[in-house]
Amino acid sequence: MSQRRSGIRIMAKLIGLVKPLSGFMLLAVLLGVIGFLCAISITVLGSAALLAAVREQGDMLRQLFICIAVFAVARGLLHYGEQACNHYIAFKLLALIRDKVFRALRSLAPAKLECRDKGNLVSMITSDIELLEVFYAHTISPICIAVLTSAVMLVFFWSIHPLFAAIALVAYLAVGVAVPLIGSKFVKADGMAYRSGAGAFSGFLLDSMRGLGETIRYQCTGQRAAEIDGVGERMNGLSKRLKTAEGHIAAITDTLILFFSFLMLFAGVLLSRSGAADFSAVLLSTVGMMSSFGPVAALSALTGNLAHTLAAGERVLAILEETPVVPVLTGGKDVRFTGMACRDVSFAYEKEAVLDHFTVPVPQTGILGLTGPSGAGKSTALRLLMRFWDPDSGSITMSGADLKTINTASLRQNQSLVTQETVLFHDTIAANIKIGKADATYEQVVRAAKLAAIHDFIMSLPKGYDTDVGELGDLLSDGEKQRIGLARAFLSDAPLMLLDEPTSNLDSLNEGKILQVLDAVRHEKSVVLVSHRPSTKGIADKAYTVYHGRQS
Repeated sequence: MSQRRSGIRIMAKLIGLVKPLSGFMLLAVLLGVIGFLCAISITVLGSAALLAAVREQGDMLRQLFICIAVFAVARGLLHYGEQACNHYIAFKLLALIRDKVFRALRSLAPAKLECRDKGNLVSMITSDIELLEVFYAHTISPICIAVLTSAVMLVFFWSIHPLFAAIALVAYLAVGVAVPLIGSKFVKADGMAYRSGAGAFSGFLLDSMRGLGETIRYQCTGQRAAEIDGVGERMNGLSKRLKTAEGHIAAITDTLILFFSFLMLFAGVLLSRSGAADFSAVLLSTVGMMSSFGPVAALSALTGNLAHTLAAGERVLAILEETPVVPVLTGGKDVRFTGMACRDVSFAYEKEAVLDHFTVPVPQTGILGLTGPSGAGKSTALRLLMRFWDPDSGSITMSGADLKTINTASLRQNQSLVTQETVLFHDTIAANIKIGKADATYEQVVRAAKLAAIHDFIMSLPKGYDTDVGELGDLLSDGEKQRIGLARAFLSDAPLMLLDEPTSNLDSLNEGKILQVLDAVRHEKSVVLVSHRPSTKGIADKAYTVYHGRQS
């Protein structure tokens, strides 16, 4: 986002997500208000009991003790109910927000995620969303509870004397409104810097762990460790500033509470001397004032945590509200593949031109080759055919229909893509191949693996297809990963296969096997093949050379 939102706007957006659970929120607020009133009543009634004891009012004293006991038990039960409701809301909403975030990430991928720091995204999905639990469980209802409880207490003070109500009103506004608002201005920038820094730090550590072998090999572990220490020191500095600010806010809050409590006592003494209030009124007002700061003091205590929470909320909302480059289409056409065509297509990444008046027909069957130097736009052309991006000008059609009018699901069913770097998930080989078709049978998986010339290797492993590939497929070579990617494509059985250097990591023997398979399916499928290898290019029915974004 180009401009950060205010804390109030962030809170309003986050509160809007509570609508499905508004009933539980109202119940939590109700239980909280009654619970705090019970807690305040205990001290006020205790003062009244002291007066009754001094005046030797035995019946009154017994009644007051019974009320105090009832309120004490009720306070415990009500507080438990309030916390149970708040945490139920929080955890339900966290699940809802995670679902929304993953949906948003799917819609943003790959165009808006390719250049994003993956560690920062992981931090946002995990710790940032976890921090929102503080907001939903310990912020929304406390604000409502503080407002309602303070309103009831103002009525109580007004019934004794308007001056008491005026002092209480100023006190509640100072502690519950002024301190949090002023405090948040001092910690907001540090809170956002800390959350952003924490995300960047996660990405830095992730890179460091993945590249540990390289840093050891080239003896630069000391330099990397020093960089980690430097980032850690900066994070510690931000954390220290936030903690210091929290301490100052807590000290100011306590000072204000003491000041207004003594002010209430002083006002009561003046009213008592003038005959406007008796001793009982002064005592009950002073005790009531001192015991009623709980709800508003809780708001001032939120300032430090709220800085982290609002910063986390800002980052989460930014993802939820970001507009996809290419929106998922559901109300368009469903088509069967009969060929594709790029006509006069131009495309640029921001201001960097990649394709310039690119025109290439993709037949219904056969092998189309794209060759050319690195950076010429070949891989970009494949991604445009997948509609990961839309062209800046020109048109791309499938079966005569513009890609912008075809349902995204229908488009994906007609295509499979194999890139130079196959992404594997931390799961078994079989599960990774079945990404091409989730409901595939074991026999179908084996057939796809055989087509990709990876079956024999898999069967040589102790657990065969149940072998775990490790994180990011680290237990496999680049060639083995690439063949698993090919197996996925064969398993999906899409009529159009988009292959970006599909044999770049294979030896000549396995390359020959793959080329034999592609040669065999040329009469059944359409294959768009990007390759630098002469042997791979040689099987194309027609080949185009792409240079500076133009084809020849």
